[in-house]
Amino acid sequence: MIRAGGAGLLPDRVGRPVSGCRVRWGPSVRAGSGEPYAGRVMNPEAEQSPHSQEPDTSRLEKAVRSAEQALIEFEIAVETFRVEVENFSRLHHQRLGPMYARLDELDAMIAEAVAARTGDAEDLRRAREARALVQPMPGVEELFGGWMDSEGLSPEASAMLTEKPVRPPQRVRPSDEARRAFRELVRKAHPDLARDETERVRREEFIVRVNAAYADGDESLLRELAAEWAAGPAAEAPAPSPGEELYARLEWLARRKELLAALAAELEESAIGSMIKMAPEDPDGLLEEIAEGLRAQVAEREAYLGTLVG
Repeated sequence: MIRAGGAGLLPDRVGRPVSGCRVRWGPSVRAGSGEPYAGRVMNPEAEQSPHSQEPDTSRLEKAVRSAEQALIEFEIAVETFRVEVENFSRLHHQRLGPMYARLDELDAMIAEAVAARTGDAEDLRRAREARALVQPMPGVEELFGGWMDSEGLSPEASAMLTEKPVRPPQRVRPSDEARRAFRELVRKAHPDLARDETERVRREEFIVRVNAAYADGDESLLRELAAEWAAGPAAEAPAPSPGEELYARLEWLARRKELLAALAAELEESAIGSMIKMAPEDPDGLLEEIAEGLRAQVAEREAYLGTLVG
């Protein structure tokens, strides 16, 4: 398992020694006292350096590298199993699908034969349900002859039902105020005024929003965009320290591992995944074993149907 921030992975909080410090281990004289003082650091700047308070990130870097490698191996294993499940599912459908379809057809024929003999209302209902399982379900467009699809009634069908003509989409004519706001924003935020590539991208994205607001004739949105541009770009967040970046990386790796673990559990608990776990070394043999059972069921139902209609 990947342990983010576990024991032995986090750095201690001891500052690193600063190069250039001169440590005098012999006795010296404390200023103004005349008393000997041993072990005093003779570089005051080194004592005040903020770098001396930074934790040693070497152990944290090793933890991140180890977590990354473990995650890569785990992801390879999950993807390998996913491909196995997908391939086995396709093979299962190709080899056994016709047998399952034949069993459904025989069940429907048997139910219909029984209902024809008895004429009982319950037998007739069972026969209709069995036949419905065999017949493919028509699509929405097929049922409604093109009048309805997954999005609902088509405009033409709606117009025919309500006896109203199909109206073309309403054209938006921006007001003079919207036109003035639009032109002013374009003059200020045009991408050609950018001084670097980052600024150009920001201006291009902003102009896209301006164009959309103008196309809709939305004066209030144009005013909001003008205020946004006047306020300037959002202040950039301070860059994280190396330690913060490493901790954030560990947290991301842990979240990614949880997602992969959930996917692996879903694959293992699926019907196909459970079948693969039954015979991981010989899935083809498992398919043949299932096929033998299905062939026996088909033969049994065919014999029973023969007694009903013979």
